[in-house]
Formats: sequence, C-alpha cells, structure tokens
Amino acid sequence: MSTPPWGQEPEPFPPPSTPPPPSPYPPYGAPSPYGSIPPPQQTNGLAIASLVVSIGSVVLCCGLPGIVGAILGHVARKQIREQGQAGEGMALGGIIVGWIAFGLSMALVIFYVVAVVVLGVWGDSVDDCYYDSNGNYVCE
Repeated sequence: MSTPPWGQEPEPFPPPSTPPPPSPYPPYGAPSPYGSIPPPQQTNGLAIASLVVSIGSVVLCCGLPGIVGAILGHVARKQIREQGQAGEGMALGGIIVGWIAFGLSMALVIFYVVAVVVLGVWGDSVDDCYYDSNGNYVCE
C-alpha cells in the first residue's frame, strides 16, 4: 500500500480473506490437560513451635526451656508420620537444638553449683588461716 498524496484519504484495508488459524493452546481459564496441581502440604504447627521455642531458649533464656522445644519436636514428628504433614525437618531441628541447649544449660547449672560448693568450702578453710607474729602461716 502506497502513501496517498497529501490531503487525500487513505484506502481502507481490505477485509481478511480467511480467519486466523486456531490457537494450539486452550483458552484462558480452561482446565489443564495434565490435571490439576495438588495443594501444598500443610506444615505441622508443633514443628514450627518446636523450632521457635528451641532457638528462643538459646537466645533469650540460656537454654532452660529447650526441653520444651525438644518435647514439642518429638510430638510433632509423631503427628507428621501419622497425618502426612510437612515440617519433618523443622521438628528434627527443634529436637536437636532443644536438647543441646538444655544439656548445655544443665552443665552450666552443675558447674555453678560445684563452683559455689568448692569455693564455699575453700572459703571456710581460708578464714581460719593467718600469719602469726613470727611470720609463719598458721591454719587452725
């Protein structure tokens, strides 16, 4: 089609002689020929709680509530096996972090108790010792 001289109307396009070929794809909103996508598995809430409590016990509470996170993790793993839910890794992470945090906090408590007892006994024995007038160190 050539450009018309200035000031004249262009020629209209001729009507299409044949319709366009059909699309090889189904129309928008049509069901998929491969079936529907299954919905994602629901994550077990206790698995999430286990991991949150276990990590929170390390960060905020010196590990003592880690036992709660570990127990929640054990319960969550049982529910996950029975109900086929997602969250196995979170539950296992909560168990591991919870038991390690609780174990370390118990070791720290035992260390403090032993230190207080040892220093208390040692402190009592030190109170009875002194230097006499001759410069000798004497304990009674």
